[in-house]
Amino acid sequence: MTTLHDPTIRSFASDNYSGVHPEVLAALAAANDGHQIAYGEDVYTERLQQVFARHFGEEAQAFPVFNGTGANVTGLQSMLPRWGAVVAASTAHINVDEGGAPEKVAGIKILNVPTDDGKLTPELVDREAWGWGDEHRAQPLVVSITQSTELGTLYTPDEIRALADHAHARGMRLHLDGARLSNAAAALDLPIRAFTRDAGVDVVSAGGTKNGALAAEAIVVLDSAASAGLPFLRKLNMQLSSKMRFVSAQLIALYEDDLYLRNARHANGMAARLRSAVEAGLADGSIAGVRFSQPTQANGVFAILPDGVADRLRESFRFYDWDASKNEVRWMCSFDTTESDVDAFVAELSRLTRG
Repeated sequence: MTTLHDPTIRSFASDNYSGVHPEVLAALAAANDGHQIAYGEDVYTERLQQVFARHFGEEAQAFPVFNGTGANVTGLQSMLPRWGAVVAASTAHINVDEGGAPEKVAGIKILNVPTDDGKLTPELVDREAWGWGDEHRAQPLVVSITQSTELGTLYTPDEIRALADHAHARGMRLHLDGARLSNAAAALDLPIRAFTRDAGVDVVSAGGTKNGALAAEAIVVLDSAASAGLPFLRKLNMQLSSKMRFVSAQLIALYEDDLYLRNARHANGMAARLRSAVEAGLADGSIAGVRFSQPTQANGVFAILPDGVADRLRESFRFYDWDASKNEVRWMCSFDTTESDVDAFVAELSRLTRG
C-alpha cells in the first residue's frame, strides 16, 4: 500500500496523533511468526505479568485491553456494585471524553467535582463522598484520579497517599487513570510503583497508546480485593483480544527496559521547550498577548491566546481548543515531536501575535 498521508505534517493536538515507535513495531514483528495460544494464554502475555510486577509489585495482575476507554470503564466496573458511583474531577476523561461509556456500558454514576488544576484533594472528595445507606443516592465507592491530569498537572506520591488513606477510611477504593502514566514517572523522576502501589492505589489503567504503542493499554489490579470479575467483564465489554500477544508484546517493548521513560522524557522536554520559548518571546516582545493557564509539568501546555490567533495558527499546526469561550487552548507534545517542530510552531505564533 502506498502512503496516503503527508508525513511532514506535524501536530500539537494530541499524543494520539503520533505514529508507533520503531522499537514497538519491531516487537510486533518479533511476535508475529508462528502460532501462539489465543485469548491471553500466550508467552508474551505471561512475560508481561513479570514486567509489570517489577513496576507495580509482585501481586500486580495485568489485563491487556485495546484502548483507554476500555481500560477505565472495565476497571471501574470491576470495582463497583451496580449501585456504585465514582467521585472524579469534573475535567476527568471518564467524565468528559468517554462518550458516556461509564454510564451506558458499565452503569456507573460519575459524581464530578470542579477543580481548577484537575486534581482532587480529600476535601474535594468529601463534596460528593456522602449519603452511604441512602437508597435514593448512588453510593460513592470509588475515587478516580488521573496521573498526569487532563490539565497536565501532577500528583505527588504524598498527595495520592492522602487520597488513598482518605478513601480507604470511608470504605472506598482508589482508581488511577494512567493514560499518561509514563509522563508522570518521567516528570517526577520516580518509579511507577512510588505513586501507584506504594501510595495506596488499588487499580490502574496503564497507558501505552499515547507513548508510542498501537491500541495497547492494560488494567493493572494492585489489590485483588478491590476488583472482581475482570476476566468476565473484559470479554463482556469487548476488550478481550483474541491475538493478545500483539497487545502484550507492545507493552513489553515499552516497559521491559526504559523505552517508556525515554519516550516520555522526550515528550515532556519538548513541552518544556515550547513553554520556555513562548515565555522568552513574551519577555523580549517577539510574542504578544499569550498567557498560560496551567503549569507545564508533563507533556501538555495550556495557554490563552489573543482573539482570532488560534484559528489562524491552526492553518499551519493542528491543536485543540480547551475552553473556546476564553480562547484557552491545549498544545500536546509526543515522543516524536522534534525541536524543529517546536521552533517552527513558536515562530508562527510570534508572527501571528505580532503581525
